[in-house]
Amino acid sequence: MQIGLIGLGKMGYNIALNLNNHGHAVVAHDVSAELTASIGTVQGIETGETIESLCRRLTGRRVIWLMVPAGPIVDDVINSLVPHLAPGDILIDGGNSNFKDSVRRYTALKGKDIDFIDCGTSGGTSGALNGACTMVGGEPEVFAYCKAIFDDISLPGGSLYVGGPGAGHFTKMVHNGIEYGMMQAIAEGFEVLEQSQYDVDFQKIAELWNHGSVVRSWLMELVANAFSKDPNLDSIRGVMHSSGEGKWTLETALDLGVPTPVIALSLMMRYRSQQADTFSGKVVAALRNEFGGHAVERK
Repeated sequence: MQIGLIGLGKMGYNIALNLNNHGHAVVAHDVSAELTASIGTVQGIETGETIESLCRRLTGRRVIWLMVPAGPIVDDVINSLVPHLAPGDILIDGGNSNFKDSVRRYTALKGKDIDFIDCGTSGGTSGALNGACTMVGGEPEVFAYCKAIFDDISLPGGSLYVGGPGAGHFTKMVHNGIEYGMMQAIAEGFEVLEQSQYDVDFQKIAELWNHGSVVRSWLMELVANAFSKDPNLDSIRGVMHSSGEGKWTLETALDLGVPTPVIALSLMMRYRSQQADTFSGKVVAALRNEFGGHAVERK
């Protein structure tokens, strides 16, 4: 299938390569001329120097995947695209947008006869390249038309149509809330080890726990990898940034009257980390850097 891709950051660049590796005809664009030129050197990938030129290179029922930061930038890109689209064309937002924004965008585009899919994308940068986990929301017919795209870029069994407009980003939001709690628990455990009287090798402990223990996981693999590069995480500050989805999960839980104390406290610890340097903050910061390439604050 021919597909346009706008946004060649850490995730978008790898998704473009993933799509190309699965035989899709990719036409890519980024506001950075350097990134656009870089992806254009890959055999099989075309580029559009502008959004208009990207749209001109797509034929038939156009499918365009957006991989840009959540928030107003998504609306700006959509507004730039709309004049160059035709009824029946499909926009896929594969970023971490708020599900309420996705419902709003679906409704607005539906009024212009343009279809919209929201896709929660998990697996970090390595997943974007080698096989992600995708949670897809939108109208069933539109999903069916694009199903091969999601199946191809995802691991086997790693893609699911989860419901109507907004459901994909809603599911990803909840996923990230769970992720907050899991990372915080791992981080707090290692801080207890770090504060103890024992001279513990954090990397070996993390590797040990990934061999048959109840807490074995990809996150434990990643923290072991982080410790292998910096045994005591001395080079980074324990500042834990967040993309907002933990906050949205908590707000939604409060709206629904669902108690989520672990997610709530893990979110509070993100804010707490910005006030003082903690070892648990270092662990979460290192984990976010490992799976998503998120920036860390160096000492």
